[in-house]
Amino acid sequence: MTLKVAWGITGSGDLMPETVAAMAAVSETQDVEITAVLSKAAVKVLRWYKLTDEVERLSRKVIVEEDANSPFIVGPMQIGRYDCFLVAPVTANTTAKVAHGIADTIVTNAVAQVGKTDIPIFMLPVDQRPGTTVTTRPGGEKLTLTIRALDVENAERLRTIEGLRVLGGVHEIAEALRTCPELPRD
Repeated sequence: MTLKVAWGITGSGDLMPETVAAMAAVSETQDVEITAVLSKAAVKVLRWYKLTDEVERLSRKVIVEEDANSPFIVGPMQIGRYDCFLVAPVTANTTAKVAHGIADTIVTNAVAQVGKTDIPIFMLPVDQRPGTTVTTRPGGEKLTLTIRALDVENAERLRTIEGLRVLGGVHEIAEALRTCPELPRD
């Protein structure tokens, strides 16, 4: 049975190349049908990293945010047309919004509304651990970022939201999708 995944992408440069690589690996090794749900910022960042064509190739459909409820993806998710909602990578901004119940973008609104159903939600925030992280710039050069304590706190707060599972890294995406149909839907 084909797993139908709504894959939200936000505008994080950190983990963007790795996330698209994970999307490709999942597409090659699992029976999945991906609908990419792109925030406005994701469109810019994917273009900057020259990954737009790859996301389009890997996705059955690409939905680009016009506003928090357009195009209308929440309804199809709520009625079970998708088996799960995966959001990766997740910016500190989106993490903070979800952690505090703000639903003013296509991705945050989808998390809020799908969270009212039994559809599993997986999120991969980029800022989960204090300290520094090394990421890759669009040209391949390395960039060191210092993670703010506030952003770590918001990622921790996500872990308290019912029906939402925080992934610890890109390496957990494939396994999360493998377990998606097996998760209890109470």
